[in-house]
Amino acid sequence: MWFDDRLEPTWTDGVKLAITDAGYEPKRIDKHPHNNRIDDEIIAMIRRSRFVVSDLTGNRAGVYFESGFAFGLDLPVIWTCRVDRLHRVHFDNRQYNFVLWRHDQLVQFKEALQYRIEATVGRGPLA
Repeated sequence: MWFDDRLEPTWTDGVKLAITDAGYEPKRIDKHPHNNRIDDEIIAMIRRSRFVVSDLTGNRAGVYFESGFAFGLDLPVIWTCRVDRLHRVHFDNRQYNFVLWRHDQLVQFKEALQYRIEATVGRGPLA
């Protein structure tokens, strides 16, 4: 996801909680201590993942790359986007079923995302 401070509540109250409550350990590169090149660390983290949640709200090229890499590894990619930014998502990605969110409805977003995770990959080992 875009590491813009305005999206921090989306991470803490939405994505992170949904992943945790589904029984998995959430990882985000800017919250993960490491001493490697950041791109190498991201690739290594994706390779170790069961699935990837990709938020395209910021339309960031890195998120598209990481999502495509996960997709190429046959990992499930769960797509999210702030509802008013979906029209800016590249047309190749808009065909997927996004979990949409609003700043004032993060509880509902968390629940919908948790449900999507569990429906896609099942409950995790930490549940």
